Amino acid sequence: MASDTYTRILDTAQALIVSRGYNAFSYADISAVVGIGKATIHHHFPGKADLAVAVIARYRQATEDGMGAMAAHEPRADRRLAGYVGFWEQCIRDNNAPFCIAALLAAELPSLPPEVAEQVKAHFDELIARLAGFIDEGLKKGELTSNEDAERSARILVATVHGAMLAARVAGGDAELYANITQPALQRLTG
Repeated sequence: MASDTYTRILDTAQALIVSRGYNAFSYADISAVVGIGKATIHHHFPGKADLAVAVIARYRQATEDGMGAMAAHEPRADRRLAGYVGFWEQCIRDNNAPFCIAALLAAELPSLPPEVAEQVKAHFDELIARLAGFIDEGLKKGELTSNEDAERSARILVATVHGAMLAARVAGGDAELYANITQPALQRLTG
C-alpha cells in the first residue's frame, strides 16, 4: 500500500504536469507544495522520469478502471462513447481535471525520456483499443454506424476529444466549445 507521502508526491506531480508540462516542473516545486525535502522525493522516485512513469502508470490504471466500469454498467456502445466524451466535458466544467495528462505529455514527446514516452504511447494504445472494442461491438449490434473500421473510428474520436480539450483550454476552460466540437464526432458514430 502506498504511503500518504508517496500519494501526495504523485498527486502534486500530476497537477504540475497538467498545469506546466513535464519540462517545466522540478522536485523543488513538489517539495514546496507537499512540504517535504527533495531527498524524500528522491527516496520514492530516484529521478524525474521515474516519477513521471509512476504518474502515468497510475493514470493508465485509473483510465482502464473507469472504462472497465463503464463497460460493466452500460451495455450500449453509443452510451459508452457518450460517457467517455461526457466525462471530459464534465471535467472541463468542474475544472477538476480539464486536460488528459497523456495528451499534454504527447505534445512533449520529442523531449521526453524514452521510458516516459513509452508510457504515454501505451496509454493511447490502450485507450484506442478499448474504444475500438466499444465501437466494434456497437457496429455489430447496430447501435453505431461508421464508414471506417472500429480502430480508425476510435482514433478519430480520440483525436477529436483531445483536440477539443485543447481548444477549450485555449478558450479559458470553455466546456461549451468542447461540446460543440465533440458532439458532431459522436453523431457521426451514433447516426
